[in-house]
Parts: sequence; structure tokens; C-alpha cells
Amino acid sequence: MNTTKLLILDRDGTINVDSDEYIKSPAEWSAIPGSLEAIARLNHAGWHVVVVTNQSGLGRGVFEVSDLNAIHSLMHHKLAEHGGRIDAVFYCPHTPDDACQCRKPQPGLLQAVAQRYGVALEGIPVVGDHLRDLVAATSVGCEPHLVLTGKGAAYKGRPLPETFPSNTRVHEDLAAFADFLIAREDAALAAQADLSAARK
Repeated sequence: MNTTKLLILDRDGTINVDSDEYIKSPAEWSAIPGSLEAIARLNHAGWHVVVVTNQSGLGRGVFEVSDLNAIHSLMHHKLAEHGGRIDAVFYCPHTPDDACQCRKPQPGLLQAVAQRYGVALEGIPVVGDHLRDLVAATSVGCEPHLVLTGKGAAYKGRPLPETFPSNTRVHEDLAAFADFLIAREDAALAAQADLSAARK
């Protein structure tokens, strides 16, 4: 896998509508408008997408692994309808009281991604709707991106608190993030082409 073309997404509040009562079944899962199309566009631009998600509902006994698998099966199916794909889903089943190393803001899930794919995490974009997503990202050198959906909606129209990483980029939603990333890559390729032409 090309390490420069890997990106990591949070799930609840970033891809799908979040719920304080947890997403417990496929019937409760619904995509945020434009999010599936955004992932498909990123795929078509050559990006490999993986999901990293806290799922403490498992540890709390709110739902079972079979329910989580069914939710992700629906997510993959709906995404395929838009011509996109998620390569893998990494999840933490623990509650905060478990003091594990995989529940964000701890970096364990991101480190698992690096190990699985044999990549360095430095500079890899991580997108989430919560401070813990971005703290986990910057702790391992990833590039933090906040979307103003899910929990991130609380920051619409106001500056981010100082608790957020100083290099956090803010986007209206996942579609806006996709626009940003694709445009940035196109600009970099154009600049490289101009440089190559100037050297001839």
C-alpha cells in the first residue's frame, strides 16, 4: 500500500449519525448526508480508507459483536452502492474504566493500523468529530482534521478550545474534507509539474 494514500476516519458522528444511546443495530445506522459519496470520491482519487472507532457499547453490554458486524456489513453495502469502499474497521470494545491502550484518545488503534499495513503514521490524515480522535492522531504524528458533524457540531461558528491540537484543520463535514484533500493533492501535482517543466 502507498503510505501517502492512506487515511483514517472515525465512524460515529463522522460517517454516520451519532447517538448518545449508541448505534446498536443496522436499523439505527444512517449515513450523514454526503459522507458515503465523499469516501467514494476519495477512493477514486486513489485513497485507501480505514475506520478507527471506539465502541464501548460492547464493553457495557449494550450490544454484541454480532450486532456490530451487522452494522458494518450495512455500512459496507451502502458505501458500495456509491462505488466506494472501506478497507478495514478497527474498533475498541472497552469502556473508559478498562484503562486500555486502544480506546481513543489512546493511540493503540492507530498503531494497530500501522502494524497491519506496514506504514509509518507520520502525516497520515485522521478525521473525527471529537477531541479524542485528534489527540490520538497527533500523539502518533498523524494530521488532525475535525468535522463539524456529530459532536463536532458544537464548534460551529466559534474558535476551537486550546485543548485541541494547534494544527487541527476544520471542515464542515466529510464531503468538505474530501474536497480539501483532493484539491490539495491536485495543487501539489500541478506545482510538481510546473517545477519539472521549468527544469527542462
